[in-house]
Amino acid sequence: MTPDGIVCFAAQDWWYHSRAHSEVQLMLRLAREHPVLLINSIGMRMPLPGRSTQAARRVGRKLRSFTRGLAVPVPGLPNFHVLSPVTVPLFGDARARAMNASSIRAQVRRAMRRVGIAHPVMFVTIPTAWDVVEPMGHEPLVFNRADRHSAFEEADANLIGGYENALLRNADHVLYVSHALMADDLKVVGERAFFLDHGVDLERFRPDAPGGEPTDLVSIPHPRIGYFGGLEPQTIDFRLLERVARELPDAQLVLVGDATVAMDGLVALPNVHWLGMRPYEDIPRYGAGFDVAIMPWRQNAWIAASNPIKLKEYLALGLPTVSIDFPELARYHSLVTAVTDPAQFVSAVAAALADGGPSTPFDRRAAVEQDSWDSKAYVLADLIGLRRAVAGP
Repeated sequence: MTPDGIVCFAAQDWWYHSRAHSEVQLMLRLAREHPVLLINSIGMRMPLPGRSTQAARRVGRKLRSFTRGLAVPVPGLPNFHVLSPVTVPLFGDARARAMNASSIRAQVRRAMRRVGIAHPVMFVTIPTAWDVVEPMGHEPLVFNRADRHSAFEEADANLIGGYENALLRNADHVLYVSHALMADDLKVVGERAFFLDHGVDLERFRPDAPGGEPTDLVSIPHPRIGYFGGLEPQTIDFRLLERVARELPDAQLVLVGDATVAMDGLVALPNVHWLGMRPYEDIPRYGAGFDVAIMPWRQNAWIAASNPIKLKEYLALGLPTVSIDFPELARYHSLVTAVTDPAQFVSAVAAALADGGPSTPFDRRAAVEQDSWDSKAYVLADLIGLRRAVAGP
């Protein structure tokens, strides 16, 4: 039966997370031609004091999201719907999990009827959606294996790993952005594996980003070492950020993004500027004002299986980039300075400030010019059997 729309279980919440993530970017483009119902993250654990950073804040923002219900949040894109289902993420108890999944399933089915989706493609990024999806019609079922979620340090690795394994066994297509993760899963997934890779919004992320520098960036002198994205303990090495600021005192460290940790100690340094979260549409204007971009990753199982979208965004902006190395970065070693320890990282940032880093701004952008989100959505539409592929750029 030909699908008549897409139901996407996202790993983010439309109302308070960055909208750069792959499922959001893909769904926005698929919605040009097809009904899309994006389900805000149903979570993987209950934030608790002592286990989760800023637990009260996380609970509060999710409660506010619940009040949004079903919305059409993008003007001019009536096919794109976002549902904030009411959930109680008590994953430690089997009975509570079953009740929660049943409640979410009922909410999703009501929303599907309202938006006119009867035979959906089920597109799953967050593994805990398996309990919701399993009893529903899902032909095809797509597992967007964008990260190794069982490596998330605050989650129950055995429980989340079980969900991941169920999706790997049952999905009709498993999408990957990491060759390393795809290789790990190959025995289970076989020919159902598909390397889609991440895309980039080439129209937004360009060196001459329209609008000029934001006012809060203009006042910060050059040279600027910059990072945009989530500031989370799962991914960011905050000691490394502090080391960069202390050992390069004549440069300014600019951080743009939401933080789920206390930033007081870091921003107390005179050359550190945390500007907070900014709208996705404004991020290129900040990035275009960096002299060197950084990816100060922790070296853990999550990063080893990842392929951060900001890599292509930095390259599209033409920025010299320094990163802690990870497997998927190997394809870009001629364009990005990859290092393996903090001392090398600081030295590489200093060198990039002095000489502009490897390659040129033109070559960096050229390396990703075939990777637009439009092209990725077109490939996905064809893979999952949507007869009318998305419109091109």
